[in-house]
Amino acid sequence: MTHILIVEDEAKLARLQADYLHSAGFVTDCLDDGLSVVPWLKQNAVDLILLDLMLPGRDGLDICRDIRSFSAVPIIIVTARIEEVDRLLGLELGADDYMCKPFSPREMVARVKAVLRRLQPPAVINGSDGQLSLDPESFRVRIDGRETELTAVEFQLLQALYHQPGRIFSRSKLMDLIYQDQRIVSDRTIDSHIKKLRKKLSELSPEHELIHSVYGAGYRYEPQAQAG
Repeated sequence: MTHILIVEDEAKLARLQADYLHSAGFVTDCLDDGLSVVPWLKQNAVDLILLDLMLPGRDGLDICRDIRSFSAVPIIIVTARIEEVDRLLGLELGADDYMCKPFSPREMVARVKAVLRRLQPPAVINGSDGQLSLDPESFRVRIDGRETELTAVEFQLLQALYHQPGRIFSRSKLMDLIYQDQRIVSDRTIDSHIKKLRKKLSELSPEHELIHSVYGAGYRYEPQAQAG
């Protein structure tokens, strides 16, 4: 069964989240302080995390950053901070979605299902292109025997570009592919994810520039293009 970790220090809200997720067929665990999250995750496997930002002991954004250093598990940030900068910062740190308090429990369940559905890759992507291969089970990419782990959003971006080499994807098209719930995301967020993805690919294969920026148009994947 799909396992959800709820990180929320408001006991009443955590119980409400757990009740609705149980009704939808999910298994849950709950943590109520920021300091325990990372150690717990290093000992336990989950399929998705609902992560509150305002936690005792440690801030949720710091936790999100730390999790992304060792795991690609989907993260939905839960926040009472409605400022755009907080939402963008959370997404750029590797969060897959966010919800602003107060929210409907039914909306929460719908978003959990949407993120899990969106991040489940179709079987056809499990393959390779020359010396580059993608592993949808672990969000890892391998080039010439070297590999690295991507965030869920980075993997989806590479997946979209990789399967249509040479095609120019506009930022708006990439946003539609990655964020299928039609939420508003700025071009800057997509650019930030692409920048981090290109850096990781460059570290694996410095002699090849695999993702190209097309001025005024977007991005394309060119597997044989030489860097420089």
